[in-house]
Amino acid sequence: METINNIKDEDIEPALLKDLPLSFVKGNVFLPLRSQGGELLAAVADNQGVLALMDVARTHNLKPRPVQAPKGVILDAINRIYSRTSSVSDVMGEINGEDLSMIATEFESPKDLMELTEEAPIIRLLNALLMEAVKERASDIHIEPYENGLDVRLRVDGVLRKVLTPPKIIQDAFISRIKILAGLDIAEKRLPQDGRIRLLVGGKDIDIRVSIVPTSMGERAVLRLLDRQMGVLSLEMIGLEGATLNTFRNFLSRTSGIILVTGPTGSGKTTTLYSSLLRLNTEERNIITVEDPVEYQLKGIGQIHVNPKIGLTFASGLRAILRQDPDVMMVGEIRDVETAEIAVHASLTGHLVLSTLHTNDAPGALTRLIDMGIEPFLVASSLIGVLAQRLVRVICPHCKEAYEPSEAERSTLNLHPSTFILHKGKGCDKCLGKGYLGRTGLFELLEITPEIRAMIVERKDAQGIRASAIGQGFKTLRDDGMKKVLSGITTLEEVLRVTQKES
Repeated sequence: METINNIKDEDIEPALLKDLPLSFVKGNVFLPLRSQGGELLAAVADNQGVLALMDVARTHNLKPRPVQAPKGVILDAINRIYSRTSSVSDVMGEINGEDLSMIATEFESPKDLMELTEEAPIIRLLNALLMEAVKERASDIHIEPYENGLDVRLRVDGVLRKVLTPPKIIQDAFISRIKILAGLDIAEKRLPQDGRIRLLVGGKDIDIRVSIVPTSMGERAVLRLLDRQMGVLSLEMIGLEGATLNTFRNFLSRTSGIILVTGPTGSGKTTTLYSSLLRLNTEERNIITVEDPVEYQLKGIGQIHVNPKIGLTFASGLRAILRQDPDVMMVGEIRDVETAEIAVHASLTGHLVLSTLHTNDAPGALTRLIDMGIEPFLVASSLIGVLAQRLVRVICPHCKEAYEPSEAERSTLNLHPSTFILHKGKGCDKCLGKGYLGRTGLFELLEITPEIRAMIVERKDAQGIRASAIGQGFKTLRDDGMKKVLSGITTLEEVLRVTQKES
């Protein structure tokens, strides 16, 4: 029997898969590739696959021709190919005109959503939407009701894009199906509800955070998707580099003090904190976190999920873990003066504290803590440094091309006319014609030097602190962005999009 170690999309004849359920080919670990010369060529992993091939070949009046391939290679190819077979638009076409008045009120989540081929249209539509979101690497699904219909949008690489406009008639059924999956009360339509769904989608373990709120036009749902198999990224992988990376590593080597990560919602602050914990996680350290919610389970780290309904807040959780003999503490967010005071106290009594704060830039975090009610001398003595960040889209490597910068781009980047070339994405199938694929971080790291510490005590404003820091070599978000533009990582438009309000 001949062997292969790789299965490409072009090796597969889609017509052969038309009548083969996913559960059948996956259960037997075999994949028909093509028919030629009266033979049916198929990849098999073992004798079970050979038997399945013989059955399928007989129905097509062909001779079986098995090809040995590793089990993992076959399963990856199956997931890849079958994930394309049920598109949202196809399912939407089937729904139009059907009677949707009878909706089942019970649903048992399947082992793999791609195996649900014979279910009711509403269920198939939601499954197809989830599969499309995973295939396009979407971070969020927005389901928004309006007077005459629904809008369904996906957020891919930080940008929303409309993918579907279902009829208004399916609104209640669609939201109810999401509620059932998330274990929420389908009868409660007046109050906000939050839940979680954990499913396999095309072989990927996906954790989905569900938020449903009532609006004047009906309930609105937002589903945030988290691929649990991706794991936690290293500091280098999130975009930290050069002197900024080295300085931040030095901060993490300290045994006490506070390190803050700042930025707006969706700027990757939690990812940076997890990357930091990954670097700190050793047998010699006791690390405990208080989070809302716990997004990744980290082996060797105690993680507490806050629950305000029972009085478990960031402040009470932080106070409790101080009695757990921690070396490193991570607080998901400093939201109030009580949490800030406990974090400062912990840092001054020999603990390294990591947390996030919602401010536009790094210097703004210093004045924000003082505005919250923390004494300036406590801020100055406890804070090690502040890392502000944004996320920008990365140029697609599959369609990346060089071009001569325009006069406006040269002026913005302060380039000599013949010095540099820039890059952009032309648009291809891999990036869905967008020219971008994935995201990376822009960072500015403010170190609390003796000069900055003195300015904090004197209650200087953020602009004054920023000017002083720049004089000491502080690199802003835009500086980091321009560096990444010249390195061919992202585009000038992306950097201006996320940094224009701060510069």
